[in-house]
Amino acid sequence: MSERIPSSAALNLAAAAILAVGIAAAGWFAGSSLVESRLGFRTVMVKGLAEKEVKADLGFWPISFVATAGTLEDARQQLSGSEAAVKAFLTAQGFPDTAVQVQAIRVEDKFANSYGSVVEGARFVLTETILVRTTDVDRLAAASRNVGELIRSGVVFSSNDMGAGPSYQFTGLNDMKGELLTQATQRAREAAQNFARESGARVGGIQSASQGVIEVNAAVEIPNSSPDSQIDKKVRVVTTITYFLKG
Repeated sequence: MSERIPSSAALNLAAAAILAVGIAAAGWFAGSSLVESRLGFRTVMVKGLAEKEVKADLGFWPISFVATAGTLEDARQQLSGSEAAVKAFLTAQGFPDTAVQVQAIRVEDKFANSYGSVVEGARFVLTETILVRTTDVDRLAAASRNVGELIRSGVVFSSNDMGAGPSYQFTGLNDMKGELLTQATQRAREAAQNFARESGARVGGIQSASQGVIEVNAAVEIPNSSPDSQIDKKVRVVTTITYFLKG
């Protein structure tokens, strides 16, 4: 009895069946590995906060005053008198000449405006700004509290400057950045450990980490008050860290 040779169509069909079985098996193994990997891949995202109270080390005080007169020369003379009074006041408060600078002088001619009326004797309005810049922030704060002496000397403050006072800044961020970030990272890990302990796991390595912006705010938040108006500051940073969990 002679053997029957399979036709080419039958061979092709058998090969296709074997290939399909192989692909299905490979897909099952890959899918199984993916599931197992995902089941063992556990993380926890936590935030760490670090804060420190500091004192401003740099202060600015722009003092703007005006002079009004019917002629430019009269307004200039008034402005010169006010400038001399302001400089004498600052000298008496203990500021050296190097801490006091004339920033700008603005001249306004009311007749140049095409609208409104001009009060007699008030055609020219001159505005001058003197800036005090110092690292002696306590002296600056004390001087600003004595500003009434300038009013008694006849100095007229600009309407844009009413209620304004010194502003204070803290410039030592670079010196304390490392300390703050270390504290924030430690507190983030403590939070992760607390979570892991409650879930019966252990904290592993860091998957990812991001540092928030280091902020310098007023030590006490006062409504409708600029944070720069306070000498006492609070430096704050928040880090966000994702840890692997084991077990």
